[in-house]
Amino acid sequence: MLDLPLLQRLRLVRRPRSQRFMGRLLGLNYGWLPGVAIEVEHPERIPDRPVLFAMNHTDRYNYFPFQYRLWQDRDRFTATWVKGKYYESPLLARFMESMLQLPTVSRGYLIAKDFLAAIGRRPSEAEYKALRRAVDARVLGASDPLPPPPLVPPALYRPGRSPLGLAFDPAIGDYADYISRLFAAMMARFVALNREAVSIGLDLLVFPQGTRSRRLLPGHDGIGQMALHLRIPIVPVGCNGADLVYPGASPFARRGRIVYRIGEPIEPVEVQACLAAGGFAPVAEDFAPFSAGAERRFGAEFAQVAALVTERIDGLLDSEYRLAPEPDAASRGVDRFV
Repeated sequence: MLDLPLLQRLRLVRRPRSQRFMGRLLGLNYGWLPGVAIEVEHPERIPDRPVLFAMNHTDRYNYFPFQYRLWQDRDRFTATWVKGKYYESPLLARFMESMLQLPTVSRGYLIAKDFLAAIGRRPSEAEYKALRRAVDARVLGASDPLPPPPLVPPALYRPGRSPLGLAFDPAIGDYADYISRLFAAMMARFVALNREAVSIGLDLLVFPQGTRSRRLLPGHDGIGQMALHLRIPIVPVGCNGADLVYPGASPFARRGRIVYRIGEPIEPVEVQACLAAGGFAPVAEDFAPFSAGAERRFGAEFAQVAALVTERIDGLLDSEYRLAPEPDAASRGVDRFV
C-alpha cells in the first residue's frame, strides 16, 4: 500500500535503467512483433530543457510509445504521475518505483485506506461521502462537525493507529485534521520529487484529466499548481489511436498507428497572461502546492490554468477523442480507491 515511508524512499536518476530496458522490449513490439507506426508531429516544439508534458489518457499504456520515442529520438526520460492505487501490490510497486512513476494521492484515497485499516472493511458510500464532506469543509477553513456515530463507526475516531505513516493523535487534532495532515505530508514529498526530477534533467509526464477515457475530460487543477510552482513550460500532447493499439489490460501492443501531436509550449509568462485574461492577479509568490492554504487562496487560478491546458490538448486531437463532459466524481464513489 502507498504510504508516507514508501514515498520517502523513492529515488530518481537521470537515465533510469529500467526505462531503457523496457524501451528495448517495446522496440521489439513496435518495430517487429507485430509492428506499430508511431508518428510524432512537430517534435521541434519541445524545448531543450525539462518540461511538463500534458497528455490525454485514452488507455492504460498510451504513454509507452511516447516515452519510447523520447528516448530513441532525444535520449530524454520522464517521471510520470500515476494514481496511488497502482502501488497496492508490493511487486507492482517495485516495478513502478524503478520506472520513476510518481504516485499521487487524494484525500478520498486516504479516507478510504485509513477506514479499511481502522475498521477492517471499506466504507459504505454513505460513510465515505459524509467523511469526505467533513474533510473538504475543513480544507476550506470551515469547522463543520464530524459525522457522529452510528453514521460512522466509533472506532474511526479513536487514536492508536498510523497505517499510512502518520499517527492519529487527538491531542493534535481530530479526524479531519488527521487526514489533512497526512495529505499535506504525502503531497509535500510528492512535490519534492517533482522538483528533484526537473533539477536532474527529467521531464514530467502528466494526464491532467486523471482517469482514463477515450474522449478527453476536463483537467484537474494539480497541473496548474505544479506548473506555477516549478515555472517550467507545459507542452500539450494529443494522443490519437493508442486505444486501438492497447484495447485491454495487456501491455503488448497490437499492430496499428499512433499519432502524437505536440502543441506549442505554454511558457510560464503565458500562464500568467492566461490568469490576467481571466481577471486574476499573477501568482508570483511562493506557495506550497496541494496545501489547504494554496487551494483556498488560488483555487480559481489553478482551475484557470487547467482549463487552458485542456483547451490546448483538445485542439491536438482527432474528432473521436475530443472533449467530452466531465463525469460526476461523486458518482464514482469509494470503489475507485479500493
